[in-house]
Amino acid sequence: MTLPTRFNFAEHLFALNRGRAERTAYIDDRGTLGYGQLEDRARRLAAALKAAGVRREERVLLLMLDGNDWPVSFLGCLYAGIVPVAVNTLLTPDDYAYMLEHSRAQAVLVSGALLPTLQEAMARGGHEVQAMLVSQPTAALPDGAQEFEAALAAVQPLASPVTTASDDPGFWLYSSGSTGKPKGTVHTHANLWWTAELFGKPVLALTEDDVCFSAAKMYFAYGLGNALTFPLSVGATVVLMAERPTPDATFRRWVEHKPTVFFGAPTGFAGMLASPKLPAREAVALRMCSSAGEALPGEIAQRFKTHFGCEIIDGIGSTEMLHVFISNRPGDVRYGTTGKPVDGYEIELRGEDGRPVADGEVGDLYIRGPSSALMYWTNREKSRDTFQGGWTKSGDKYTRDADGYYTYAGRSDDMLKVSGIYVSPFEVESTLMQHPSVLEAAVIGKEDAEGLTKTKAFVVLKDGATATEEELKAFVKERLAPYKYPRFLEFVSELPKTATGKIQRFRLREKEKQA
Repeated sequence: MTLPTRFNFAEHLFALNRGRAERTAYIDDRGTLGYGQLEDRARRLAAALKAAGVRREERVLLLMLDGNDWPVSFLGCLYAGIVPVAVNTLLTPDDYAYMLEHSRAQAVLVSGALLPTLQEAMARGGHEVQAMLVSQPTAALPDGAQEFEAALAAVQPLASPVTTASDDPGFWLYSSGSTGKPKGTVHTHANLWWTAELFGKPVLALTEDDVCFSAAKMYFAYGLGNALTFPLSVGATVVLMAERPTPDATFRRWVEHKPTVFFGAPTGFAGMLASPKLPAREAVALRMCSSAGEALPGEIAQRFKTHFGCEIIDGIGSTEMLHVFISNRPGDVRYGTTGKPVDGYEIELRGEDGRPVADGEVGDLYIRGPSSALMYWTNREKSRDTFQGGWTKSGDKYTRDADGYYTYAGRSDDMLKVSGIYVSPFEVESTLMQHPSVLEAAVIGKEDAEGLTKTKAFVVLKDGATATEEELKAFVKERLAPYKYPRFLEFVSELPKTATGKIQRFRLREKEKQA
C-alpha cells in the first residue's frame, strides 16, 4: 500500500463519503450529523479559521467534549492545513496554560462547559490567541470570542483543501503525562490513513452497517481511531457521549442506539460486569468489543463473552504509534494475551543488552511501522530515546510464546525483581482479580525489613463483598509461583489513575515512601 505525496486526510474522508451525504455519520446527545453536513460544516470551520488569520501549519488547541462539533473541528483544521492539538478535557488550568504556550496555539476551539477553565489557564499563562470559537456556550462570551454556530454561518465553505503532503504534520496528541510534563506528539496526515488500512479495516472488519461507540474519548489516540478514523473510512455511524463513560451511561447508549462495535478499556469492562444494571444479551446489538489501554485480564474477557456472547479483542497501541499494533483477532482470541502483531508492523523484544530475547523471556517492546509519530515537539532528548531510527520504543515489557502470541509483562519502570527474578505486577493483579470479591488490584514493589523488594498489592473489593488479607494471599499462592504472591496487601476504596483509566503505580510507590 502506498500513498501519493500530496495527501490531505480530511479531503480523503470527504471524497470517500460523498455518495453517503444523507447517511448518519454521528449521533451525539443533541442530535445527528449526516456525512454531507459533516463535510459542509468542517469546510466552513476551515474557512472561519483562515478568516481569523490562522495560517497553515499553525496550531489550534482543541479542548472539546465529545460531540458532533469535535469531528467538525478536527477535520476542518486538517482541511485547512492547520494543526489541531487535541487535549484531554479533564486537566487543570496549569496543564492548559502549559499546552497553550508549548504548542504556540494561535486559536482555541472549546466547549462552553470548559470555557471557565480555559480562561483561567489563559490568565495564568498570559498566552494570547487570534481566535476563540465556543461550542454550546453556557454564559456570556469573553471579548474576542465567537459562538461556534455563528462563526460557521458567517462564511462560505472553503472551496478546496489546502495542498498538504502525506508526511506533513497533521495533528498533535499529548501523552497522558503520568510522569513529568506531557509530551506533544506530532503525527502526520498519513498516519491516520495507515491505522485505518492496517487495523480498522482488516482486523475490526468494519462496514458501513456498523454503529461504533467508544468509551475512550476522541482526544486519546485510541478514541480518535475508534470514533473518527476507522468508522469514517468505511461510512459507518458513530455514537458520541460527552459525559464520563460510567456503566450506567454506557448501558443507556448500548440499549438506545444499539452499537454493534464497542471500544473500551479493562477498568471499564470490570466496572460494567460488576454493575447490577448490566443489560441482558437480548437488549444490545454488540457483535464485537475492543479493549486497549492496559492488558485485559482473561477472566474479565471470559465473563463478558459468557454474558453477551461477544468477544473482546485485546490489543496494545500507544500515543506514539497512534493506534493498535498488536492484537487478538475476531475468531482467534487467546485470552490473557495481547495477540499477534498487526500486519504491517514489526515487533522486537529486546533484553538489557539490546539484543532480541528468546521466546518465553521478558523483553522491552519495540515497534516498527508506518504510523509512528514524527517526534515530541521541542524535546530532542525524549525524541531520540523513543524514536530510534525506524523503531519506536514503547516502554512496555512483553513475552512471546512459541505460537507467536504476545503477553503483557508490565511497564518497564513497573517491573519488579523479587529474589533476582522479574515479577510482572500485571500477572499478580490479574490473578487477584479472579477472586470473586475483588474488583480491581494494583501491585508495586515494597522493601521489607531487610531491604529486599517484595510485592505489595492494593485491592479494591466489590460493593458488599468481603475478603481477608490472608485469604487473598493464599489465593494467589495457589495459582502462581510462591515468590510472586503479595507479601503485603492493603485494602483501599479506589486506585489512582490517569484520565485514560491507567493505574498510576508511581503514586502508590510515592505513598509507600511517605508512610
